[in-house]
Amino acid sequence: CPCGYYNDPTHNCCCTPGQIQRYMNKISGPLLDRIDIQCEITPVPFKDISQAQPGESSSVIRERVIKARDIQTERFKDFKGIHCNAQMTERMIHQFAEPDEASINQLRMAMERFSLSARAYNRILKVARTIADLDGSECVQVQHISEAIGYRNLDRGDWAERRMY
Repeated sequence: CPCGYYNDPTHNCCCTPGQIQRYMNKISGPLLDRIDIQCEITPVPFKDISQAQPGESSSVIRERVIKARDIQTERFKDFKGIHCNAQMTERMIHQFAEPDEASINQLRMAMERFSLSARAYNRILKVARTIADLDGSECVQVQHISEAIGYRNLDRGDWAERRMY
């Protein structure tokens, strides 16, 4: 929003819904469609930072990412110019990230509920394939699809109307 405090838990946003909508409309839907991962991040209060439990170490995450990249390198070794899931063509998406029936149903519900585009559908499948690679999974499963859908916050038709106080 124009004031910068939309959905901030520690500051009040002083913008009207109309101002927020106009501000959000400055970013076109087709542009948002081309962003694979869209996450809304709210500031974390200091008391929560200081009491946070240690998470997964960077070295463990790094190893998982290297393994996922190795999987992708192997997957695309016969495809000139393709090195990772983000570069997959639509044909490759059907070959390597084809969802099962439960995942298709979940995708259908998300597409209808959030008014997502066909481009968003392909982006979700690419991100889900990457999540599956990070998980060490041969197939894209419903939990991978769920997580990928969760990363499509900003191109949902109701984003600017969802105010949290």
